[in-house]
Amino acid sequence: MAFLNSLDISGSALTASRLRMDVISENIANASTTKTENGGPYRRKMVVYEPVEQNSFRHILDEKMNGNESDRLQKGVRVSKIVEDPSDFTPVYDPANPDANDQGYVMMPNVDPIKETLDMMSVTRAYDANLTAFNAVKGMAVKALELGR
Repeated sequence: MAFLNSLDISGSALTASRLRMDVISENIANASTTKTENGGPYRRKMVVYEPVEQNSFRHILDEKMNGNESDRLQKGVRVSKIVEDPSDFTPVYDPANPDANDQGYVMMPNVDPIKETLDMMSVTRAYDANLTAFNAVKGMAVKALELGR
C-alpha cells in the first residue's frame, strides 16, 4: 500500500530527531567542560539534516502528468553529519581555575544553555508532530484492515 510509505517518512524523522535530542543533551552536559581530550574547551555540536531521497518538482510533475507514477518520491530525512559550531569560546576570568591562562582567563565552551533549551523545545515539537502523523497512518491502516473482515 502506497500510503504506508508515510510510515517510513515519519519513522526517519523520528530517528533523526532522536539523534538531534542526544546531541543537544551532550551540549548541555558539557556546557562547563573546559578541557576535552583534544586539550581545549568543549565545542558545541550541531546536527545537519538531508533528504533521504528527493526527486525534483519537474520529475514528480512529469510522472503525474504521464500517469506512470513510480515509488520514488521523497522517503524522509536523515542526519547527514554532525558539525562543530565554529563560534568563539567565551573567556571567563577565574585565576584559581587550573585551566586559566597567564592573564587568569579560562576559555569556556561556546554552548549557550538558553539556545540549547530552545533547540530542544523545537526538536521535541517536531518529534511529537511526526509521532502524531505516524500514529494517524497506523490508525488508518488498522481501520482499512477492519473493513476487509
